[in-house]
Amino acid sequence: MERSGSFYRALPILFGFFVMGFCDICGISSDYAQEAFGWSNTMTGFIPSLVFVWFLFFSIPIGIKMNKWGRKNTVLVSMSITIVGMILPLITYNSVTCMIAYALLGIGNAILQVSLNPLLSNVVTDSKLLTSSLTAGQVVKACSSLVGPYIVLFAVNYFGHGNTHYWFYCFPILGAITLISGLWLAITPIPHENNAQNTNSDSITSTLQLLRDKKILLLFLGIFFVVGVDVSTNFLSSKVMMIRYNWIKSEAGIAPQIYFLSRTIGALLGAFLMTRITEIKYFKFNILCCIAALLLLAFINQESINLICIGGVGFLASCIFPIIYSMAVQHRPDKANQISGLMITAVAGGGAITPIIGAAIDHTGIVGGILVILICVLYLTYCAFGIKIK
Repeated sequence: MERSGSFYRALPILFGFFVMGFCDICGISSDYAQEAFGWSNTMTGFIPSLVFVWFLFFSIPIGIKMNKWGRKNTVLVSMSITIVGMILPLITYNSVTCMIAYALLGIGNAILQVSLNPLLSNVVTDSKLLTSSLTAGQVVKACSSLVGPYIVLFAVNYFGHGNTHYWFYCFPILGAITLISGLWLAITPIPHENNAQNTNSDSITSTLQLLRDKKILLLFLGIFFVVGVDVSTNFLSSKVMMIRYNWIKSEAGIAPQIYFLSRTIGALLGAFLMTRITEIKYFKFNILCCIAALLLLAFINQESINLICIGGVGFLASCIFPIIYSMAVQHRPDKANQISGLMITAVAGGGAITPIIGAAIDHTGIVGGILVILICVLYLTYCAFGIKIK
C-alpha cells in the first residue's frame, strides 16, 4: 500500500518534467519569431540565451531559498512564473513581449529544475530507485522536447489556419499545460523534506564553497558538458545535413527530430536497465559508444550513417545527466538542496558550447564543430572512469 501511495504521489512530479522540457521549444519557435519580426540571425541567436542564462543567476539562490520555502512550494512558484510568461504575448503581441515571455520561460524553468529533482526524492525513498526515477523524469522531459515542434505547428495550423504569424499561440498552450501540472501537484499530498541539517549558514558563498570538494567540482563540470553535448548536438544536427548534403531546411528538420526521439527512447530504456545494473557501469558503456558515434559522424560522409550517429548520441547521452546528478547527491546527501542549485547552475553550459561550435564551423567546417562536442564527451569519459562515489 505504501509503495502504491508513493507511486501516485510521484505522478504529478513526473508530469512536471514535461513542463521542464518546454525550454527546448526555443529552437523551432525562434525561426518563426525571426520571420514574424524580421530579426537578423544574430538577434535570433539571443533567444536560446534568454532561456538558458537564468540558470546561471537563479539556481544557487533558489537552492538556498528552497530550504525555507520547501521543495513543493518552490516548484509551484516556478510554474506560476511560467504561466505569467506564457500569457503575456496574448495581452500584447510584439517582439519585446515575446522576448520577455522567453525570459520568464527560462526563469521558471531554472527554478523548476532546481526544485523538481530533489522533490522526487521526497516520495522515492529507496536510493536504488532514485536514479531510475530521475531517469524516468528525463524520459518525460524528452517526450516534451519531442512534441514541442508539433505544439508550434498546431498553433500555426489551428489558430492561424496556416499563417505562421500566429506561431505565438504556442505560448498559451504551454501555459495551459503548466497550469494543469501545477494544480495536480498542488492537490497532491507530498511528504515534506527534513531540513534539520540546514542552518542559517546556507548562503551563495557556502554553496559555492562546495566546489572546494574535488568530486563536486568534477561532477559540476560534468553537468556543464553533458548539457553542452545535448544542446550542441541538437544545434548541429540539421547543419550537418544542410552543409554536407545540401538538404533544404524543411528536410534537415528530421535530424533534430531523430535526435529527440532517440533521446526519449534512450532515457526510457535507461530507466528500466538501471534498476538491474549499476548506474556507473551503464555510464561507462554508453560514453564509450558515444565517442564511437561522434567519430563516425565526423569522418564518415554518408547520409544514413550520419542520421544514425546523430540519433546514437541522443540515445547514449540521454541518461548521463541524472547519473551525474545522482552521484553528486549521493556524495553529499546532507547538502542535497544546495547541490541541486549548484548542479543546475551548470545547465548554463547549454548556451556556452554552441557559440564555440559556430566559430569552429566557420573556420574549420562541420568536422570542427563535431570535434568540439567530442571534447566534451571525452571529459564525461573521465567522469565515468575517474570519479569514485561510495
